[in-house]
Amino acid sequence: MLISEIIQTLPFSFKTSRRLFLAGLFLSSCGVRQSIGREQLTIGTLTYGSGNQAISQYDGLKQYLSEKLQSIIQIEPTFNENKALERIKARAWSLVFAPPGLAAIAMSQYRYTPLIPLDGNSNLNSVLVVKKDSLYRDLRSLAGKKLAIGQPGSATGYYFPIYNFYGLTLAELIPSATPKAVLEAVAQGRADVGALSLQEFNTHKTEISQTEFRIVFVDRHRVPAGAILVSPDIELKLQDSIHQILQNPPPLIARQAGFIPQGTVPDYKYMVSVVDRVRSILPTDRSQLTQKPVRLFKAQ
Repeated sequence: MLISEIIQTLPFSFKTSRRLFLAGLFLSSCGVRQSIGREQLTIGTLTYGSGNQAISQYDGLKQYLSEKLQSIIQIEPTFNENKALERIKARAWSLVFAPPGLAAIAMSQYRYTPLIPLDGNSNLNSVLVVKKDSLYRDLRSLAGKKLAIGQPGSATGYYFPIYNFYGLTLAELIPSATPKAVLEAVAQGRADVGALSLQEFNTHKTEISQTEFRIVFVDRHRVPAGAILVSPDIELKLQDSIHQILQNPPPLIARQAGFIPQGTVPDYKYMVSVVDRVRSILPTDRSQLTQKPVRLFKAQ
């Protein structure tokens, strides 16, 4: 029997409330539908413009989390660290696949919490790269030169190189959108030296045609691996559920997405101290990056 037919059998006093009854039933059913799909989680990640191939590695994780949490899962890629910091600051990302520099900032400044370590790489040291035929031989010889750097948020392309140049004056800082763009600035002569990770250098050096490079400086400090971070806006009970789910995924999903389910989250204390030191040299005011020359001394 239909709901409308049931109502017709009721006494007159109930019939007069028919509209209210149906309205209440409708609102109740809407509430049920909303409660089923009320959680929508957005996973943020860096792609450096590598497009669908970079995003597709999270397809398995997206489906896995959606099934386990009964939630809508979205993947939101960003082109570089600067864009990622904007999303983190706005707390637009529920989860972040954060490289070390980004992780340090998100944790220390925006109260994101690390859950699971990303698959680390032994070639994360920050390096300074010049053309092979250049005369530069060490860090001091680069004083007064033009340095191509990555975006704020990059441990190896921004924080460590500026930290290492502390006390020197450079002719110019040339912010570059991606690690490959750093090498291109050096190849084209717009910069005398470029900063990026050893891994990024090995990946992109063969993509720059007709230019040979040489590493002039290697930072020996160990750069911690990145981590999956969770937003402080996610309630603690849900954070715990996500953590447990990420600790026990099918091995293929973890391998494709690049995280270590049962791994120990890295210690970011030193990384945070480097970030804080650099922020004292170059405050968050981005106009500092365009000054010529650039005196890398502690701000007064």
